[in-house]
Amino acid sequence: MRRESQENKDLYLHKKAKYEEDITDISKQNSEIILKYVTDMECGLNISSVSKKGSRGYEHLYGIFQKMVFFVKHFEEEYDVYDLTKLNERQLFDFFLRMRNGELKKKDGKIYTQPTNFVKIFKAFWHWWMKVNQKQGIKIYDITQDLDTSRTKPKWVYLDQEQVKNLYYGAKHYYQILIMFLYDSGVRAPSELRNIKVSDFYDDFKEVQIRDEISKTFGRRIKLMISSKLIKDYVKYEKLGKDDYLFNRKPATMNQYLQRLAKRTFSDKVSLAGGRYHEITMYDFRHCSCCYWLPRYKSESALKYRFGWKKSDKIHYYSNLLGMLDTITEEDLILDNTLVEMQKELIKAQNEETILTERVKFLEGQMKIIGVEVKKMHDKTKRVVGLEE
Repeated sequence: MRRESQENKDLYLHKKAKYEEDITDISKQNSEIILKYVTDMECGLNISSVSKKGSRGYEHLYGIFQKMVFFVKHFEEEYDVYDLTKLNERQLFDFFLRMRNGELKKKDGKIYTQPTNFVKIFKAFWHWWMKVNQKQGIKIYDITQDLDTSRTKPKWVYLDQEQVKNLYYGAKHYYQILIMFLYDSGVRAPSELRNIKVSDFYDDFKEVQIRDEISKTFGRRIKLMISSKLIKDYVKYEKLGKDDYLFNRKPATMNQYLQRLAKRTFSDKVSLAGGRYHEITMYDFRHCSCCYWLPRYKSESALKYRFGWKKSDKIHYYSNLLGMLDTITEEDLILDNTLVEMQKELIKAQNEETILTERVKFLEGQMKIIGVEVKKMHDKTKRVVGLEE
């Protein structure tokens, strides 16, 4: 079972209780539709056919609650839409265009760097509304089908192997384990990371199982080639039982520590992936892990399995091919030339064998002809001798 953040659970349940009958500051119609939508998502009802089935977690529920109220307030204030289901396509496209070009800003005056995240949330809502009506035999037009879902790849913090070591040596013991486990395993953090238990390790901590129910895509069992002994000693030192989670501190707390550590270690310089070192998060280690393992895996499918990816384009997305080198050597060239020469000799030998075979067949044919002629001469001789006698 997936471990939910108690904080997210409390936030959602508090908001749900507060707005059980009506959400303040928006129209009654919009309040009712949002509450119905969130309630369905909590139960796992009317999920889109292309989405993962099942109830949504508290973090997700709280997030869509916040975003839906955000949408409605803007639609009411700017387009006089007091019933969200009556929003038209042009109004929707105008809203997201303004968000994309920076005209629509956050409360702090900053622009929205990833409008696609908001697009996806609204698309999910509208597809829910379409399914609710479909069950009643009513067809609703999909006003979201042409929305721009492209996204600008965000900057991230790249660390090479030596930089990871520098960060490791400067960290406290708990964070040393965290850094090396993230770098080795490449697990999603915090979602997969915070749900890993001691019982998920196998073969004397040389393998870890990312259970299907805690993964965004699919479960997998991967080998730990760097952090195995560190994890084993850490579990023993902390006296963790099989049902204990490996890391228990809040994700925000762990990210804040890593950022302070990175600033002390690398100052506020910009990394090769565009992100400043002091902005590092646990998720950046998934990118760094991909860069580390990419040149070491012989099979692309095996690399995708390790990271829980279904599509090959994720490899470039996460690595930017940073740390890649042209590894061709003179030895490789010599070997390659040797193989070419061997192939030529083989072809030559095969040709000679073919010629020889043809010659043998020709000679065999000639021998048969000679044999026939000899037999004729022998028979003729016998008849002549018989007459003389």
